[in-house]
Amino acid sequence: MHHLSFTRRFTTAVAVTSAAVAIVFAGPAVAQPSPPTIDVAASVAKLRTSVADNPGALAALDKFAAKGAVEVALPAQPFQIPATSDIGQNGGGPGVYGSGIALDLDGFRFGFFGGPGTISPNQGGAKLEVMWLNLATGQSGTAVLTEHQDVPVDTTIRTAPLNTGGGLIVAAVYGNLWHRWSVPVDDAHPDGFAYQLGTIQQPSFGAVTR
Repeated sequence: MHHLSFTRRFTTAVAVTSAAVAIVFAGPAVAQPSPPTIDVAASVAKLRTSVADNPGALAALDKFAAKGAVEVALPAQPFQIPATSDIGQNGGGPGVYGSGIALDLDGFRFGFFGGPGTISPNQGGAKLEVMWLNLATGQSGTAVLTEHQDVPVDTTIRTAPLNTGGGLIVAAVYGNLWHRWSVPVDDAHPDGFAYQLGTIQQPSFGAVTR
């Protein structure tokens, strides 16, 4: 049996993901069935219990204190609530930054996309994390997003495969992330790149299924 290479499968997954992201942010082209709703406050309360010994995760969840119920367009994989950060999408100041995402790529993973330029392959001094809770089984956990290929098609940074169990899963991505873009080589940019660190102020929150 012929097996596609990881790069081919990854490229295909990113293409599908890009289409899903376009649908989520552009709105549906045709009428869709009414999606279920999820109570963000109740879900955040359950997440707080699952990460009670993690001060960073608890501080991130405090940002959702004013959120109510939101629609969950299942089985959409991009998170329904985007992240905000101190640099925004274009690196020019605070604002909408990007979104968490769930990927079925060699196993179920959480990821993140967004911010200026591209994701730097060197994430030294930065730490982007996801906290998750399976509402059906009570399984929960946290994971660091570390996997990224230094190729143009790779627009996400991802966790290793996770054993979350099946069902409805709520998750939030928080922390910080290095971005880079090409600039002329000079004394300040010996490798031909400028770098900027984005720090998430409000996590990206979502509900996904697997």
